[in-house]
Amino acid sequence: MQKFNKLQSIPAYLPIVNVDTDMIIPKQFLKTIKRTGLGKNLFYEMRYDDKGNEIKDFVLNKEPFNNSKILIAGKNFGCGSSREHAPWALLDFGITCVISSSYADIFYNNCFKNGILPVKIDEEKIKQLSEYSLRKEEIKIDLNDQKIIFGNNEINFDLDQFKKKCLLEGLDDIALSLEKSEKIVSFEKKLEKLKPWIFND
Repeated sequence: MQKFNKLQSIPAYLPIVNVDTDMIIPKQFLKTIKRTGLGKNLFYEMRYDDKGNEIKDFVLNKEPFNNSKILIAGKNFGCGSSREHAPWALLDFGITCVISSSYADIFYNNCFKNGILPVKIDEEKIKQLSEYSLRKEEIKIDLNDQKIIFGNNEINFDLDQFKKKCLLEGLDDIALSLEKSEKIVSFEKKLEKLKPWIFND
């Protein structure tokens, strides 16, 4: 998993509440277990018409928002099913930070496991950022200081310190397990001596 520290990008604003995981990546694209290749189908039903042509008015189809790494979203983002393909699709598109006033719990936790920072701020601050996004100017995310910097303004955000550590150090579930590899090996050796029959073929 890539380490996350600071991010600078023009943000894209998606003013829709209750965006569920099927809207983020529809069910027909869930056949793959690869984390790559899903970005082209992100928000598929909003980005493309029935013939597969891009809908020009959709924010992520417009310059410069089609290169945004930061998505400002409506409340309750990522609700619906628990599919991990949703953060995979966002990440593959290039979005590594989502800013919303609220998230579905499973989606929120899946973001951290995949190197995406989901920032929670209140609705008034979302409004400030969404208005600023129309200027097509970059904003900065500083994870270490837990700040969003835009123009001459700053917004602080709260974050669980363990989740913050995982993002800063690029630790997913596997990496966290590997950090304890010495203890795991030591435990297995002790167990083998105490209960050798477990390890017999």
